[in-house]
Amino acid sequence: MEQLLRRHVEAGTIPGAVALLDSGSEVDVVAVGAAKMGGRPLAEDAIVRIQSMTKPVTSVAALRLVEAGRLGLDQSLEEWLPELAGRRVLSSPTSALDETVPAVRPITLRHLLTNSSGYGMALIESPLQQAMADNGTEAGADPPALGAEEWLERLSELPLAFQPGEGWRYHHSFSVLGILLARLSGRPLQEHLEEDVFSPLGMTDTSLWVPRDKLDRLPAAYRHGDEGLVETEPAGGGFYAGPPPFDVSHGELVSTAQDFHRFARMLAHQGRVDGAPFLSEGHLRSMTSDQVPAAHKTKESFFPGFWTATGWGFGLAVQTQGPQRGRYGWSGGQGTNFFVDPDGAIGILLTQVELGERLFPLVESFQALRQPSG
Repeated sequence: MEQLLRRHVEAGTIPGAVALLDSGSEVDVVAVGAAKMGGRPLAEDAIVRIQSMTKPVTSVAALRLVEAGRLGLDQSLEEWLPELAGRRVLSSPTSALDETVPAVRPITLRHLLTNSSGYGMALIESPLQQAMADNGTEAGADPPALGAEEWLERLSELPLAFQPGEGWRYHHSFSVLGILLARLSGRPLQEHLEEDVFSPLGMTDTSLWVPRDKLDRLPAAYRHGDEGLVETEPAGGGFYAGPPPFDVSHGELVSTAQDFHRFARMLAHQGRVDGAPFLSEGHLRSMTSDQVPAAHKTKESFFPGFWTATGWGFGLAVQTQGPQRGRYGWSGGQGTNFFVDPDGAIGILLTQVELGERLFPLVESFQALRQPSG
């Protein structure tokens, strides 16, 4: 693992990375490279932007509310999200914005967890894609530019790409989920996650932002440009440095390898923490098994080849074929990745370089360090 990371540091793929492998009997953690180009060494307890690795965390938070009797998986969400009432649906995903029909059913929690709400990334050129770009609701690698309320208001001005439950599009359902969690709990999302997920799991460095007294542990962020790595956020600075200027209930987390290991270990241990139930086995099975019908796995719904050996559960991907069959996990757009194998082994990779062609070989090599068994 250390040799793999060093090769990619020397090749200029990344300035540094933290990686963790848990075989079930032994945990190895390594930190290689620097917190910023030419800077001090990257530490094992670096607090990094995990972006879409937030999705399984908020999925667990939502399922715990279901288990507490606060809402149902297939219950309409309009009581807490009135913006979702009276949805209009495009006649086809590429139709003009005024070519719509009424939604035949309300959006539910299940729709959010499975990316089937009708909201999501428009990967093919269309009027909806342009409208999302124009009103600031398109997805991207950059931090939020709008507060949660304004973001949801703008999103709700647009039609759905398909009837709820009848398609698949990535990302936006989970931003809506964060807002739902805040409204349902009646408090800021950070407070709810801290009490209901982070504290019970011992995730002391996981948050929607990095506290000012921990900013020395926040590495710089980068993306690959034509002439190498380009800094997008400085070490100890940027959007996640200190409390944000607006509500980020629709936002994403920062975490450490050790914190995320505690979360992944709960999943690997059948939803239990120190032997006590934290998430029901039934919900864990649904979360970690493919929930997407074959008809929804279209080439237009996500990036080419994604569905060949992959399914989607609740907030994470599931390997459905090949040598890694049964493995589940997900990546974050700022170069992070985790997996859990059927035998309970765990892998976590944390870089701070935007996912792309230059980074994919590192992620694939990390995934291949261990083949699942059992």
